[in-house]
Amino acid sequence: MSRTSQTDPELTHRLTRRGMLGVAAGATAAALLGAAASPATAATAADTSAAGRGRPVLPPGRLGIQLYSLRDKVSTLGFAPVFAELAKYGYDEVEFAGYTQGSAGPITLAQLKRLARNHGLNPIGSHVGYYADDPNAYTFAQNLTKVLDDAQALGLKHIGTASGPFRYGSTVDAWKRAAEEFNTYGAAARARGMKFYQHNHSEEFSFATDNPKVRLYDVLLAETDPDLVFLEMDIFWAYSGQFRFSKRPDGTPAPFEPLDYVLEQPDRYPLFHVKDGVSDPANQYGYRMTDVGDGDIDYQRFISAVTRLRGERLAHHWQAEHDNPTESLTFARRSSAHLHSLREKC
Repeated sequence: MSRTSQTDPELTHRLTRRGMLGVAAGATAAALLGAAASPATAATAADTSAAGRGRPVLPPGRLGIQLYSLRDKVSTLGFAPVFAELAKYGYDEVEFAGYTQGSAGPITLAQLKRLARNHGLNPIGSHVGYYADDPNAYTFAQNLTKVLDDAQALGLKHIGTASGPFRYGSTVDAWKRAAEEFNTYGAAARARGMKFYQHNHSEEFSFATDNPKVRLYDVLLAETDPDLVFLEMDIFWAYSGQFRFSKRPDGTPAPFEPLDYVLEQPDRYPLFHVKDGVSDPANQYGYRMTDVGDGDIDYQRFISAVTRLRGERLAHHWQAEHDNPTESLTFARRSSAHLHSLREKC
């Protein structure tokens, strides 16, 4: 697949994510929120019926949301009304996809940090581009110091990229070269008390073009220092990768289970994107994205398997996300209600 194809939804997702920018609250915010801003307690019948008597699957204080999912509301209403709704819905954390500018005027990083904390939300991480041709671009490769300065000003504990390590191509050596750069970013982040992370799409699970027996994601894991480079598994895209790349280019089987990656190295996965999909083999990605709880990804199983590992219950952060929700605040409310309803099997 061409990396420049305008019809590639993964590429479109990565590019449009960079444009997500926030604004301060406007005078019309309350009116614009409308009926979607109902409380988190208004769980659907399906959410309620899913609840059991076991321990909640979701650890306390660890539910976040990737603000890219709410970019329409942030750009029109500002951060303050959006944060207020997220607090109502039971969210604990937010992950940024852009910080400051918008049609209603700028907001400083100090103001943004204070605004989140005033609503009881912990800024947990942010997505920044890996590289660009523009030497002045706001990316790790072009402006590492500025990226880390801003993350530190917000008090972030994690700073990462949703860009794949394809900068130099899809060969083993190309990914080794990208891994070296990731190690550099990780060392710089660690020096400031932060963790550098990479967020996957499905293409990371494809095979090296010069050695089709090698899965590129395995190269990334092997060639990055586990003390410096961490992973944010986007669970939807990982299962899409399972659908797309469970056979090598020659057709020989190469099955894998995304959860196994986490269970083998749980310390490398401080963050997750909780994104759901309806299984659809006719779709080239194997799933159609939907609100969390409406799809076929078993989050009771996935989250329980991770959090039941010894010492791991509070070691991970779970960020709800939908790339293009029908109504973003409704998505946020329903996703929180569903995840809070899940109980471990007795």
